[in-house]
Amino acid sequence: MKLANVTWLQDVKVQAQALASNQVEADAVIVIGTKAEFELASGFPGAEACAEAVRRGLFEAGCCKTYVVPTGQEQAPVLIAIGRKEEALTVKQVRLMLAEAAREAVKLRLGRISVIVPQELVQAAGEDAKAMAHAMVEGFMLGAYQRVTYKKDAKPAHEFASFTLCAEGLAEAAWTEGAERGTAYAYGTTFARDLTNLPGNVLYPSTLAEAALELAKEHGFEAHVLDEKQIEEKGMGGLLGVGKGSVNPPRMIVLKYQGKDEWTDVYGLVGKGITFDTGGISLKRAGNMDEMICDMGGAAAVLGAMAAIGRIRPQANVLCVVASAENMPAGNALKPGDVLTSYSGRTIEVLNTDAEGRLVLADGMTYAKELGASKLIDVATLTGAVGVALGSITTGVVTNNDEFFGQFKAAAARTNELVWELPSNQEYWDMLKSDVADVRNAIPGGAGTITAGLFVGTFADDLPWVHLDIAGTAFLGSGRGVDPKGATGVMVRTITETVLAK
Repeated sequence: MKLANVTWLQDVKVQAQALASNQVEADAVIVIGTKAEFELASGFPGAEACAEAVRRGLFEAGCCKTYVVPTGQEQAPVLIAIGRKEEALTVKQVRLMLAEAAREAVKLRLGRISVIVPQELVQAAGEDAKAMAHAMVEGFMLGAYQRVTYKKDAKPAHEFASFTLCAEGLAEAAWTEGAERGTAYAYGTTFARDLTNLPGNVLYPSTLAEAALELAKEHGFEAHVLDEKQIEEKGMGGLLGVGKGSVNPPRMIVLKYQGKDEWTDVYGLVGKGITFDTGGISLKRAGNMDEMICDMGGAAAVLGAMAAIGRIRPQANVLCVVASAENMPAGNALKPGDVLTSYSGRTIEVLNTDAEGRLVLADGMTYAKELGASKLIDVATLTGAVGVALGSITTGVVTNNDEFFGQFKAAAARTNELVWELPSNQEYWDMLKSDVADVRNAIPGGAGTITAGLFVGTFADDLPWVHLDIAGTAFLGSGRGVDPKGATGVMVRTITETVLAK
């Protein structure tokens, strides 16, 4: 399966060079500066033209605002100037600035890009230098994302040949290491975006499994896939029940990365892989149902994290489990009132077939535990309620372990992906009780995001567990920050950061 943006990102040459700005050779140079700095600019291609634009009021140099001007110099024909505040640059600002510059570069279809690193950042050393390099590369690659269209005369996704960070006196080793890390994070996020944006007639459980196996082959992961017969033989009643109404049967997908000598202290990443969700017998309304191609955004997130981990090769053990099905209405489909037996042996009363994600995750969580997971992170576009509570800006979190969530929250602060912990008091757990089964899959009366998360957490048992509800953040109606319209690949970077911070 060809993923267009992933293809060019795999091939782009990323590097850091100790090079004076007047020695740069590229299709475009990117320069960051304040209004005052641009007004007095000199020494880089296009400096005079940029300074004149500021003096004439054509470029106000507001924070993250861009101005594109021909330089008249063959060595670097285009300047992309980015405004900044007078205060010290932050990682978050740099990431956003480079995303905006990337969008301009895509419009102009420029192939070789060089960023002239601001002098104040050239002085950064060690981890600070790595963090800035990481943010610059990551921001540019995320901003350069182009959603594939299927129009007759559609242009192919624009490909970049090279991306260079340069400045006189730059510490090449630290900046190169940071750039490589930023590329890996962007690659994983892009993998998730490309996968999530695929239409439902292209991506279904078996083709999602094929994409995962291709990823495993590329990075040398151990991998296996259970088909519908094996799923039934194992007694994975949640996954089987959701998938049985579709002509595209379910799959349980497993990838394993072992970065330590012993298979211990294993991160278990569990993703909801509903490749299309009609709601089943509890049919959704027609409006915006097309966006349900993103209902496998959790699966995309954990696979994207594996893609990043595969490039970085950390000393960590990571298990990825994706429970994938297509939720469709049919004569043999799951019905409200049915009782399923999950892989854990717990029985589930089905009150709403549109609460299907938690059913497949239940079996995914149990299978991850069986395969050796020591701590669990599950990711799912699980509830519309999370969007009501937090909009499309923040990912909702439910957890059973404050220490584990503390590590995750710290990682999210570094990646600038917003998360918010919701309460998990005993009273919410009690709402899951059923009269006829061990648990029920839908609870009337509110707290939908909390109780849905706690349903999944039931199958974590005593393992440390963090649940991420990305229903509001996985797919946007319009672009924002580093994220484009459509799939965002949210939580790939934070999951990866959590694993690497160990």
